[in-house]
Amino acid sequence: MSDTFPKLLRDLADRLGDDRIALQEKRYGIWQPTSWAGFYSRVRSFAQGLASLGMEQGEVIAILGDNRPEWLIAELAAQSVGGMSVGIYPTSIGEEIVHVLTHAGVRFVVAEDQEQVDKLIDLPSTIEKIIYYDPQGLELYDHPALLEFTEVETMGDIFEAEHPGWLDQRIDDGKADDVAVLCTTSGTTGKPKLAMLSHGNLLAMGQSLLEVDPIGPDDRFVSFLPLAWVGEQMIAVACGFQVGLTISFPEEASTVQTDMREVGPNVMFSPPRIWESMLSQVQVRIGEADWFKKSVFSWGYDVGEAAAELRVRGKPLPLGLRIKHAIAEWVALRPVRDQLGLTFLKRAYTGGAPLGPDVFRFFHTIGVNLKQIYGQTEIGGIAVLHRDADIKFHTVGEPNPGTEMRIAEDGEILLRSPAVFKGYYRNPEATASALDAEGWLHTGDAGMVDEDRHLIVIDRAKDVMRLPDGTAFSPAFIENKLKFSQFVEEAVIFGGDYPYVAAIITIDGSTVGAWAEREHLAYTTYTDLSQMDQVYDLVAEDVARANQDLPESARVRRFLILHKQFDPDDDEITRTRKVRRRTIRERYARLIEALYAPDASTVTITSTITYQDGTTVDREVNLRIFSMDDYEFSGRRRRYAWSRHR
Repeated sequence: MSDTFPKLLRDLADRLGDDRIALQEKRYGIWQPTSWAGFYSRVRSFAQGLASLGMEQGEVIAILGDNRPEWLIAELAAQSVGGMSVGIYPTSIGEEIVHVLTHAGVRFVVAEDQEQVDKLIDLPSTIEKIIYYDPQGLELYDHPALLEFTEVETMGDIFEAEHPGWLDQRIDDGKADDVAVLCTTSGTTGKPKLAMLSHGNLLAMGQSLLEVDPIGPDDRFVSFLPLAWVGEQMIAVACGFQVGLTISFPEEASTVQTDMREVGPNVMFSPPRIWESMLSQVQVRIGEADWFKKSVFSWGYDVGEAAAELRVRGKPLPLGLRIKHAIAEWVALRPVRDQLGLTFLKRAYTGGAPLGPDVFRFFHTIGVNLKQIYGQTEIGGIAVLHRDADIKFHTVGEPNPGTEMRIAEDGEILLRSPAVFKGYYRNPEATASALDAEGWLHTGDAGMVDEDRHLIVIDRAKDVMRLPDGTAFSPAFIENKLKFSQFVEEAVIFGGDYPYVAAIITIDGSTVGAWAEREHLAYTTYTDLSQMDQVYDLVAEDVARANQDLPESARVRRFLILHKQFDPDDDEITRTRKVRRRTIRERYARLIEALYAPDASTVTITSTITYQDGTTVDREVNLRIFSMDDYEFSGRRRRYAWSRHR
């Protein structure tokens, strides 16, 4: 089997030619297909165009933009000439971009459009050429660094005529041990590091996943999460190029769900925030439905839940339940999957952060074969996952074939496999702390193995807390229970050195706003909405519900609702929406102090508002502190409730 991605692409082009679609992009409402032969032809042209610009072996190109065919063309082209690529999240700005470009010594950047070009054009960096592939709005730009993507392809065709056989030799010289991509780490504790993943690393990870869950060339995959993220590289590239998977690119971020319904993907990988968002959509729609539809869905949900509890343990459904489930599928469960674009899913995966067991159970109840995976950028994305008919909602499954796992004496999860990365680019100190002499990857996560050999990930080892009574608890576990509420967008838990557990919560503006409209509550801004007494009562009910399943010492005693959402531009969360706990603790230290001041019922914070013209204004906001000690949980069902778990 071919041992690099350019070799795999060449094999697919030779074998499938123009008969099979490799990529399709929706433009102006129409799917535009590219065959494997056409894909390879464009990669060849762009690769040789890069060579004519002076790109050398071992050099890094950066790619900045949304998922488009040109992203993968540029990535494979860089690998074809013996280089590598580093992806930058399309929402990144300023210092984030500069850090990646300067650290990697990037001379050539492939950018999507005018928005991304504007970010790059005056940055203090090593950039020599900015190659863009959407020319709209750039026609009048006159800058020596700018080149259109098709111009580089034309340069490559000229180069090939002058240097016949040169690229084929470069592709043949490629080795499995060559670095294929630099993937940025999440950067929850500082600036992102650049993990070096070789062709062999990614192919080994893909092979182990395919051994557990086969994917075929007829399966469909919609690529809508940033290709800068290892999770998207994992399915689209590492698995897709081994089986000839068709990759579909949505037209816009706003059309993803519609485009997914058209394509009907068979495989999907998304972080928890996507699944949580889908759950919120369902909760809102049920909340707005009439009593008859609510009753039908409630009945169907209960039937689906009973069936799911048996399916995840590999047990057959009794005849009576099979009949009821067939009816529930028709009247309640399949329509929900269809609205979410999940009708034809064979398997779906979630990873990158813990998914709450309640959210996990919901998707199995409606018939989505969702699996929790565990891994890191440093091991190609997946190292541990659930198997069909062996799923536990509080675990992440068993190690992949070829993956060794052990729990260190201090509880840290250690992993070893052919997928373990080559180290951090230009950062030997960080590499030495992550990889030991025996090749074990030190994950920094605390975990344990249960009686069925399933891995239970507790939390980041440094984040595991102990309460005054000695009880160990995971902030992430409590946070995920809170985020099962359709009204809670993010939650950050505090405890450990404090006498009890408290939380800072941000609300989901769209779902809470829709609820406020139904309740005829007037508000003007997100800040006004977040501080309404009725909204505090709304959130308190879900906090109380989450507390019911927690030990007494781990229950949330006090919380406040933040006046704003956490923002990656403010370094409060990463681009993959992981909370930067250190930043939150430092930035909102006064709020945390107030949560633990027994007599404090409010706390004042100064909020800086930046308008579109760049002017700013400071505004003082009084945040209410809500005590759960005096709250009586009614247990009443809200209009969106449908199951006994709510």
